[in-house]
Amino acid sequence: MRVVDVAPSVWNAANVVTVLRIVMVPFFALALVVDGGDSPGWRLVATAIFVLAASTDRLDGWLARRSGLVTDLGKLLDPIADKLLIGTALVLLSVLGELPWWITVVILVRELGITVMRFFLLRYLVLPASRGGKLKTVLQSVAIGLFLLPLDHLPDVVTWIAWAAMLAAVVVTVVTGADYVRDALRIRREAHRPSAGTA
Repeated sequence: MRVVDVAPSVWNAANVVTVLRIVMVPFFALALVVDGGDSPGWRLVATAIFVLAASTDRLDGWLARRSGLVTDLGKLLDPIADKLLIGTALVLLSVLGELPWWITVVILVRELGITVMRFFLLRYLVLPASRGGKLKTVLQSVAIGLFLLPLDHLPDVVTWIAWAAMLAAVVVTVVTGADYVRDALRIRREAHRPSAGTA
């Protein structure tokens, strides 16, 4: 008797965790802007929500691999959830005047550009996050998490560490973005290359 492989449901545990990360974004945003972002208490709440949401990125990936729950929807939703969380944090930090707009623009242009590119590549394959992309997400999360803290109430060394982490995140963001573009061009070129034996 032939065994038929059954694809995992798109509403599996890993994808539910990813969706929960998206749901946490508005609560994080509200906590960050309370009192114009000047409340140390609410800044800590916003930081806690951000850290919790960012940590689920590792959890959903672990669940998907451990239980064989990897789906095309999960591969697509995971980077979108990351970009929504990171993008919201960057924009609000810039609106509050705590992060230069050029950093936010550079990161968001890269993130949105890669997301659009992923959609165009769907006709060929789903492009998963690379190791470099995962490193970029970790660096961004660490840097943003530090900037979310009430830095005015903390030692100056925390601010210096936050800036070092943010600049490192920007560099890795740009480099990995260039790598994704190169891979996308290669995939598109190979997809349009005539197969052997074609006249």
